[in-house]
Amino acid sequence: MVEDNQIKAEVSPFAIREGEIKVFDGKDGYVSMNQIIHKINIGHITDIHFKILELVNEFEFITSRQLFQLLEYKGIEIKSQDKLNNKLEQLVKTKILTRYYFNSEDGKGIYRIYCLEKMGKYLLNSKEIECKWQPTDNTKPVPMIKKRLAGNQTIIAYLRKVKAMDGYTVKPVITAKQLNKNFKATGGSVKLTKNGKSISFIFEVIRREEDWNKKLVEKMKLYKDFYENFQPMDSGYITMPQLIFVCEDDKHMIETFKTIIMNKLEISNLKLYFTTDLKQNSDTLDESLSTFILDKEVNKYKMESIELKLLEM
Repeated sequence: MVEDNQIKAEVSPFAIREGEIKVFDGKDGYVSMNQIIHKINIGHITDIHFKILELVNEFEFITSRQLFQLLEYKGIEIKSQDKLNNKLEQLVKTKILTRYYFNSEDGKGIYRIYCLEKMGKYLLNSKEIECKWQPTDNTKPVPMIKKRLAGNQTIIAYLRKVKAMDGYTVKPVITAKQLNKNFKATGGSVKLTKNGKSISFIFEVIRREEDWNKKLVEKMKLYKDFYENFQPMDSGYITMPQLIFVCEDDKHMIETFKTIIMNKLEISNLKLYFTTDLKQNSDTLDESLSTFILDKEVNKYKMESIELKLLEM
């Protein structure tokens, strides 16, 4: 597998491309549960296949590379990316998982996306593993899937590169109390612990989808409500979590911050942090975050990198 620091991409694979569509790349036809049970009985579907299923269920949409990194992190020996791809092919052929790719005027995407099929849900339920998957989940639009994939990449980067990592939540539910509304952070949440003290990071993934500015404004209203009315244990957080926006590139970070400022949606008791997809590929993440500082002399904001010792390996 190509290591993160060997990736030379200038544009994130999870950025929005114009006219992009999701294309089915799974298996048509019918596979019975009896056929699947037979494959389990003769050892063609093993515990490792079930570990893969659990991760796909947890992350909803995931690439094979992300799966390999998660299995490796969890100490589950899979030997190579090719070996994993063979197991994924088995799960697709038996309609336990299904697969998609993205297509646009620029051509096919370079990766496949895996998600559950009905048979996968049945198998997980048979192991008493909670699975809330329903068929309509696989109809989600491209921007929503790409937000999940970018969020996955961020969580995996923290798992592999941050010594203080102490847990993660893929889909944290947050409550805006005054608006009386629950919402989810699109990029997940991580918990970091060092010297007995803990802090959580919430990742909000922003993509340049249609009307993304308007969607950001609506989401910021919810975050503003949550943070400015925060009390310990709100939404399960003991202390106020740090909000981090995961953007497509450096220019997008500026565009995102500008949208927040122009709509007067700054959060009074919190400094906002920003990062990009490609910054997660660095060897270490201690310089992966940025913020915006007001230069009072010229009354303009400037972007500054932050060095955060907490994110060291």
